[in-house]
Amino acid sequence: MTAPGRILLFLDVDGPLIPFGSGTPTRGPLTDAGHPLLGRLDPTVGARLLALPCDLVWATTWQHEANDTIAPRLGLPRLPVVPWPEHEDDTPAPRGLHWKTRHLSEWAGLRPFVWLDDEIGAPDRTWTEAAHPAPALLHRVDPTKGLTEADFEAVRKWLSVATGL
Repeated sequence: MTAPGRILLFLDVDGPLIPFGSGTPTRGPLTDAGHPLLGRLDPTVGARLLALPCDLVWATTWQHEANDTIAPRLGLPRLPVVPWPEHEDDTPAPRGLHWKTRHLSEWAGLRPFVWLDDEIGAPDRTWTEAAHPAPALLHRVDPTKGLTEADFEAVRKWLSVATGL
């Protein structure tokens, strides 16, 4: 859990940064790093993420590999990584709640956050609105397109209201 501070931006990799669409073009240089979709990373996304007034945090099953494999290709520094629990929480979750939702809220503590993921749904927004003690934007990214200018605009708009700027 973190102390109050700047707004957190939790970032998933598969879908938001590596789009799945069959027509998604290869954007970056071809790579032999063992992941056939790394060429789908948009190298301009890193600078756009860094321009947001947030503390970026990996919220992905890539875990620390995101710092080794994804961050350099996007021009990102090493970022904190949300550690996922080793064992499932036995507390029953509301139907449809994503497995990351409660854990991200707990990790954020009292801080507001933005969560960019391709698996966010209405149950996650409803639960977070009722349970998280600070404002949060749970923004679903279309996994066939990855992060687009429309996604960045939605985040910037929410941040301007959340920060009062």
